Amino acid sequence: MSNLDTARPISLETEADLEELIADQQVVLLELYTEGCGLCQQMEPVLGLVARETEATVATINPREDPPLIDRFDVRSVPLLVCFVDGEPVSRLADGFVDTESVLTWLEDATG
Repeated sequence: MSNLDTARPISLETEADLEELIADQQVVLLELYTEGCGLCQQMEPVLGLVARETEATVATINPREDPPLIDRFDVRSVPLLVCFVDGEPVSRLADGFVDTESVLTWLEDATG
């Protein structure tokens, strides 16, 4: 996964894809979403802007496609944002729709 276009969100399909990404990238912002979720759809342009404005690699995954992700991340609502640093989850944000500035601030706080 070294030839990634990190200026836009990456769509992941499986937990194995996620593991490969977080092993290869220093900072990853992951959105867990579901099809048909209006708030998740509203997050798409926000995540695009975050991908362009930060060094973080932004990715999305539907945990319904790989159900162990639901337990792994204790998904209770979507969208759920998880920030990984050096392969480890360091922060979560499950506040529904979050604007770009708030995501950028949260990401900066999470990555120090």
